[in-house]
Amino acid sequence: MSPDAEGHPAHHAEEDSWPTTPFVLRVGLTGGIATGKSTVGRIFIELGATVLDADQIAHRLIDRGAPAYDRVVEAFGSEIMRADGSIDRSRLGSVIFADAGRRRVLESILHPLIRAEEAARIESHTQRGGRIAVSNGALLIEAGIHRDYHRLVVVHCDASIQIERLMNRDKLSETDARARIEVQMPTSEKLKLAHYTIDTSPGFAATESGARAVFRHLQFDLRALSKA
Repeated sequence: MSPDAEGHPAHHAEEDSWPTTPFVLRVGLTGGIATGKSTVGRIFIELGATVLDADQIAHRLIDRGAPAYDRVVEAFGSEIMRADGSIDRSRLGSVIFADAGRRRVLESILHPLIRAEEAARIESHTQRGGRIAVSNGALLIEAGIHRDYHRLVVVHCDASIQIERLMNRDKLSETDARARIEVQMPTSEKLKLAHYTIDTSPGFAATESGARAVFRHLQFDLRALSKA
């Protein structure tokens, strides 16, 4: 900026119109299956965050006519199809939990599409004034995308509670529940990468208290990183 005749910095009206993008704290929310990630996500929403659920996005992506539908059908064939031509998510889940190779095929189809939708939603979130955007996904670390977030929150619980929750939620036998848990990265390894952790074992009241405490830290991080 050049000085004016009196030595003051010259003011150009067009500078006021330069767009500024506010800093958004991107948070990864992850943990093993049936550990309570969605519960923590709902608490974060109540506290003012926008939460993007990777599983819900993935479900929509494989609906008939959705971007991933044709590629998933081509990759997995009739064994995952219902009579009406829709994809049976339960059958698809059984296939990928039993075969790591086919699970990677599904991830290669879905993850880029999930990431693109997340980016679009975060931009929309920013335009509405949101400053903390949380991505909830069970495989953020396994997919290597946890590094894309400013902060990583890992939700966990006792193994026996996790098995019981999964059996009740998905109507699985104990053997099947254990098999689904065992294909995921051990919780102990995920905890090593976490900025913050929330133990949901004691029940909802303790989970809510822990989530609120973590969210206060995230608000502090937002202020600190916004100034960086």
